Amino acid sequence: MSTPYTAPLKGNYTLKNVLLETGYISDEKGINATKTELFCIEVNAGKITRIFPNNPQHTTAVDAKGYLMLPAFSDMHVHLDKTWYGLPWQAQSPKKRTVLEMIAYEQEIIPELLKTSTTRAEQLIDLLQSYGTSFARTHFNVETTSGLRSLENLQKALDKRKESFKAELVAFPQHGFFYTDSAPLMKDVAQMPSVGFIGGVDPYGIDKNIEKVLDYTVTLALDNNKGIDIHLHDGGKEGIHTIEYLAEQALQHPKLQGRTFVSHAFVLAQLPVAEVERIAEKLAAAKVGIVSSIPFGDLVMPIPTLLKHGVDVLVGNDNVQDYWSTFGPGNMLAKANLMGEIYGWRSEFDLSRTLRFATHNTLPLDDKGLMQWPRVNDRAEFVLIDASCSAEAVSRISPTMALAHEGAFYWKK
Repeated sequence: MSTPYTAPLKGNYTLKNVLLETGYISDEKGINATKTELFCIEVNAGKITRIFPNNPQHTTAVDAKGYLMLPAFSDMHVHLDKTWYGLPWQAQSPKKRTVLEMIAYEQEIIPELLKTSTTRAEQLIDLLQSYGTSFARTHFNVETTSGLRSLENLQKALDKRKESFKAELVAFPQHGFFYTDSAPLMKDVAQMPSVGFIGGVDPYGIDKNIEKVLDYTVTLALDNNKGIDIHLHDGGKEGIHTIEYLAEQALQHPKLQGRTFVSHAFVLAQLPVAEVERIAEKLAAAKVGIVSSIPFGDLVMPIPTLLKHGVDVLVGNDNVQDYWSTFGPGNMLAKANLMGEIYGWRSEFDLSRTLRFATHNTLPLDDKGLMQWPRVNDRAEFVLIDASCSAEAVSRISPTMALAHEGAFYWKK
C-alpha cells in the first residue's frame, strides 16, 4: 500500500486561491453562515510567512483551487502498534470479553502480530494521513509478552513516515504494572527521551490497588519529566476514586498540571449531573484533561459539562479496526461529526466550534467570529478541504485534498 500523497513541495513557496474563514454572517435570529475570502499564503522554512490578498494571476504560486484551509488534524488517542488494518478483514469476536480476558487473548496473539506490526503501523499512518491527520498521540504496549518490541517496531514505522507525520509516545502497560510484572519494563522505557507520557490501565480492575499504581505512575512521570495518560474503564466508586486521586496528585505536583490525562473515564457517563460537575471542577482546578474516543457502547460521555467547567477535552480514534474494536474510521472529521450528532451541535456556530476536536483546539475563528488562524509565523501545519466552511466540513465529513506538515506540502493522489 502506498502513501496517499504525491511527493512534497518544500522550502519557499506560495499558494494562491486559498479559501479562509474571515467571520460569521448573522441576521436577527443569530449566526446563519460563515464568511470566507480567497487569499495567497506564503510558506518558508516550515512557517507561514505571509498572508496577502488573493492574486489569481500569480504565475509562480501553486493553485489551491479554492479549497478551504483548516488546521491539520490531530488524533489524540490511538494505538498504532496493534491494528488489524492491512490484514484480511475480520470482525471482532462476538464473545464478550472483560479487560482481563482481553489481556489473556493478547498474550496469545501478540507474538504472531509482532511479525508484521511495523508494516501495519505504516499502513494505519497512511490511513490517518489520507483523512488529514499529521499528528497523533499513540500508546504502545509495554508488557512481559512483547517486552519493548512493540515500541521498536512502531519506531521503525514512524521513522519511515517522519517527513509527513509526527507522534508523541505513551508507554502503555496494557497488562497492568504488577499483574504481569511490567513495572520494571515501564521503569526502563520511562527513561527514553522519545517517550512523552507514562500510561496505565484500570488501577483497580487490573492491579487491585489504586494508590499503589498511581503513586508508581506519578513517580515515574516526575522522575523522568513525562506526562501521564492512563486508560480508565473502571466504574463505580473505584473509577471515581481513581480520577480524584490522580487530580489530587496533579494539585500536589504542579509539573503534572496540563500534562495529565484520563482516557475514556467511562464512569463519568454513569453519574448524576451534579456529581459530574463536582468532579469536573476538580479536574479543571488540577488541569487534568479527559481524552475520549466517542462513542463507547450505549454510554454518552458528559463532554458538554466538562467543557462548561473548563476541562481540557481531547478526542482520538483509539482502536482502528483491531481485536478490541471493529470500528474506528481513522478520520478525525468523522469523530467531530459524530460528536455534533450526539450532542445536538447542529447550528452553523456549533458545528464550527466542534471542529476543535479534530484540530486539537485550533480554530480559524474565535467565538466572536474574529480571525485567529492562520497568522504569520504560525507553523505550516494545515489541510485543504473540499468544503465552503468549517461547519460544512464537519457536517459532511468533507474530503481532504492536500496536507502540509512542517511546511512540506502534499497533494492527494
